[in-house]
Amino acid sequence: MALTLVTGGTGHLGGDIVDRLVRAGHRVRVFARSPGARPDVEWASGDLATGAGLRAALHDVDTVINAATYSPIARRGGIRPIDFFRSPSAVDVEGTERLLAVSGEAQVRHFLHVSIVGLDEATLPYARVKLAGEWLVRASDLSWSVVRAMPFYYLLDRLLSGLSWLPVWPMPTARFNPVDTTDVANHVVACAFDGQRGVRAEIGGPEALDLVALARQYQDARRLHRKILPIDLSEAKARGMGFVVSQGVRGRLTWADWLRRNDPGTRSAA
Repeated sequence: MALTLVTGGTGHLGGDIVDRLVRAGHRVRVFARSPGARPDVEWASGDLATGAGLRAALHDVDTVINAATYSPIARRGGIRPIDFFRSPSAVDVEGTERLLAVSGEAQVRHFLHVSIVGLDEATLPYARVKLAGEWLVRASDLSWSVVRAMPFYYLLDRLLSGLSWLPVWPMPTARFNPVDTTDVANHVVACAFDGQRGVRAEIGGPEALDLVALARQYQDARRLHRKILPIDLSEAKARGMGFVVSQGVRGRLTWADWLRRNDPGTRSAA
């Protein structure tokens, strides 16, 4: 049976991709710094940032799904001034370059790279790093695909939860359509095995809303009462910050439904 390697397979999206692959009967190997506990996949220890373990991980691999990334904002759940000046590239650029090179040596048949919608006009350093990694894939001699996705609901939840201590929430009125990782995983896995290649349909959530509306839904779901201060942005500035509405495929799960499914009070009561 053909073997699929998933990088970033212990993250939110990567874990959902692995789940989808396993349910569909694929043989899966996960590349991670530390092996996980699940017994229904193979584990390969290593690090994209250094290249450690890559050759062993790619042995006998037919398809690579590269869902690995390193976003300081996502990891800490908030933005700091440094994020407007620089972002680490060891995973998303140098790591992608290493992965492509070793995949070529291993004669991988399909390299699918997960990227972000709206990178071409985005100006934040993390977006520029992601775009540089994506262009390495596009320039590769491998048989490749690129799937761009909108920001994920869990990240929006994390960012908004970090504002809960503030009495007033300044919120841009820019519209975008964040998406659930399970919807993205379904699309990514479909693209990995449908025989098509190149830049694939991007995926976003089913609703395009501004951050004011998204924040209000969040406050309602989390039983918070905070004043929301709308902030108007020019279209150019909004696009530079990544606030775009995706074209292509739309996920099914709405932000309101995601919030209900991921209510901390409900989970703790269960």
